[in-house]
Amino acid sequence: MAAAGFTIGEVLNQLKEDFEDITISKIRFLESEGLVFPDRTDSGYRKFSADDVNRLRFILTAQRDHYLPLKVIREQLERLDAGEIPTTMAPEGNAAGGVVGQPLRVADVARALEAAMSTDSERLLEPDTGGITLSVDELSDATGMSATQVRSLREYGLIGRGADATSFGADDLLVARAARELLRMGLEPRHLRMYLQFVDREVALFEQVVTPLLRQRNPDARRRATEQLEELTVLTRRLKRALLASALRESLHGG
Repeated sequence: MAAAGFTIGEVLNQLKEDFEDITISKIRFLESEGLVFPDRTDSGYRKFSADDVNRLRFILTAQRDHYLPLKVIREQLERLDAGEIPTTMAPEGNAAGGVVGQPLRVADVARALEAAMSTDSERLLEPDTGGITLSVDELSDATGMSATQVRSLREYGLIGRGADATSFGADDLLVARAARELLRMGLEPRHLRMYLQFVDREVALFEQVVTPLLRQRNPDARRRATEQLEELTVLTRRLKRALLASALRESLHGG
């Protein structure tokens, strides 16, 4: 398309209002990754169609709103190109918001886990967190943190606590996304280790409560143990919130 279409500068102007951090370099990078395919004029200048611009919007939205790594976005685009509905746009079908019979994606798992932790009425231990394995670079891409920050979280034991410390699962993704916001507030990974210590103590306490049920080794007892753990989580979270609020009010008002 020699004359029709948009220049890369015009595309930048169209996207800038919705995506403040978009740059010409990023558009070129997405092209180099094979995610968008603008035509070229005889002089070699890029010319983007309206479909190209919409494709870029899809990519940037997936990164900003769902923290998807490029690997997963490419899979979503391939589904679009094949005339299928991407998982992140699909109607609800299973616990994590995906379509029944399709593998869970990073965004699906993260949404389900965050929803479960966002309100006392949700089931914390219920969402399926299987099927997600991320490398350091993929977790970095999915969270917006640097690879150095990801490695630091791992070094302090906040993520990658399983047998394979070189890859990360859905729970690691959720922890890293929460940690990212705290790091933006000025905290450092070493500061967050105290929360891990709190959790380890709480788990030990909860295990004392549910151990009699777990010793029975039958599905009904395990279900009741899960329900008790969920209730304990909700109640202790309320207590911690109330105690923290009280302490902070005292601090603000000088005791």
